[in-house]
Amino acid sequence: MLTIPRTLFSKMTRHLEAGYPYEACGILIGEVDDPTHPNNRRVHDVLLVANAWDEVNEHESRHNRYLISPDEYVKADREASKRGLDIVGVFHSHPDHPSQPSEMDRSQAWPGISYVIVSVRDGKATTAQSWLLRNERDAFEEESLVISD
Repeated sequence: MLTIPRTLFSKMTRHLEAGYPYEACGILIGEVDDPTHPNNRRVHDVLLVANAWDEVNEHESRHNRYLISPDEYVKADREASKRGLDIVGVFHSHPDHPSQPSEMDRSQAWPGISYVIVSVRDGKATTAQSWLLRNERDAFEEESLVISD
């Protein structure tokens, strides 16, 4: 289960809507709620980052690909560590597509962190789902996404 406070979820979706019609992205920092249940994570901050994907061709562009630069991951990890937190996930948008992971999402993902995908249709966030990559790296499993007050 991934829990995101409503204010942070709103910050996240505004960033994703502002990136439309391209994929936009960011990093979730937080903590494991209960050490006996490592898949129960609570988000304490969202770090908004630029989509660093370089245009390749009409099939692989910022319209349907995102990349968080290694420098952004390092900065996020340092920020989280300073606060006694960890990187618990990544979020990105799917412009005019469902909030389900693509094959590219699977091939680039890491087990052990949450992947929140938000469908942004005509510039407005519609659905959001959170996913965990199986340890075998062969498929995602949906996890509960809780938006808390």
